[in-house]
Amino acid sequence: MTTQRLGLIMNGVTGRMGLNQHLIRSIVAIREQGGVRLKNGDRVMPDPILVGRSADKVEALAKRYNITRWTTDLDAALADKNDIMFFDAATTQARPGLLTQAINAGKHVYCEKPIATNFEEALEVVKLANAKGVKHGTVQDKLFLPGLKKIAFLRDSGFFGRILSVRGEFGYWVFEGGWQEAQRPSWNYRDEDGGGIILDMVCHWRYVLDNLFGNVQSVVCIGNTDIPERFDEQGKKYKATADDSAYATFQLEGGVIAHINMSWVTRVYRDDLVTFQVDGTHGSAVAGLSDCMIQARQATPRPVWNPDEKRLHDFYGDWQKLPDNVTYDNGFKEQWEMFIRHVYEDAPYKFTLLEGVKGVQLAECALKSWKERRWIDVAPIKA
Repeated sequence: MTTQRLGLIMNGVTGRMGLNQHLIRSIVAIREQGGVRLKNGDRVMPDPILVGRSADKVEALAKRYNITRWTTDLDAALADKNDIMFFDAATTQARPGLLTQAINAGKHVYCEKPIATNFEEALEVVKLANAKGVKHGTVQDKLFLPGLKKIAFLRDSGFFGRILSVRGEFGYWVFEGGWQEAQRPSWNYRDEDGGGIILDMVCHWRYVLDNLFGNVQSVVCIGNTDIPERFDEQGKKYKATADDSAYATFQLEGGVIAHINMSWVTRVYRDDLVTFQVDGTHGSAVAGLSDCMIQARQATPRPVWNPDEKRLHDFYGDWQKLPDNVTYDNGFKEQWEMFIRHVYEDAPYKFTLLEGVKGVQLAECALKSWKERRWIDVAPIKA
């Protein structure tokens, strides 16, 4: 048994997702556990080099997490043949160019979503990666949430019977930045910088729906810019040009209807920041990030509509919590381990950049639906 070094170029780790989920909770955690174990007993130890525009920021991160390498020179990092993998979690607009540069340098690539702001750019990246023969993957983190893993378990066990519908509620109030600091970066609210909740979140809904309930066949969507002005990281007022709320209905293969509300301008009155209710002929389930509540048909109450009497029945009390019989690892870390095994031992891996293209395609269809006020069919992709 030996330990193999993984030279890993990490770009965009000073941002919220890149830092918390990918650097700290994934790569640093993998290093602390002794690397990724392969089938033959060998281990792969990531040796990251942190890349960013601010030398002070990346140097401080490297020191904080005992990482010896950092740079502000991406070109030099990509030129090092000892580093075989490139990861990007920076802005969406820059991602296609960065992935193209890394692929042309012969690197395996793994990245956050969306992989581009438009379908054509996304597809070109996939075609290039396939032509160059590099391994590639994109983050599909919602599938690894304990709540949605429980939904998959219920589906596979036959609990739902025939699935009829899926209803999703996502979002929370993102402060405008004037009187309280915003929880999201300002570029998220500028269309010209690749922002917008449709582009950001519909990419997620594509892989969630495709993998759990049926391939998406068509979509109708409406979006809105509810907060017209916000304040950036320097406290300067700017015009919000991107959608900050959207409401979409999807027709899925097999006849399932899914509807998802998504908003950065809603105050949470539900069990979690995202919830999915799945209704089937034999049972229903409501899942959040971690927990999942179920109600079988045998335990379904008999509601009677009577607006003249105050409701006394506790409908929440009719639901049962699915037990935590499984210990779940961090979903981002789990995906990293899967991709590393794919690179080193060709382990099966389905979340390639093509899945990222599908997400961008659906977001583009949703934006077109909003603009043209009609249903849009989702065409097969020829990569």
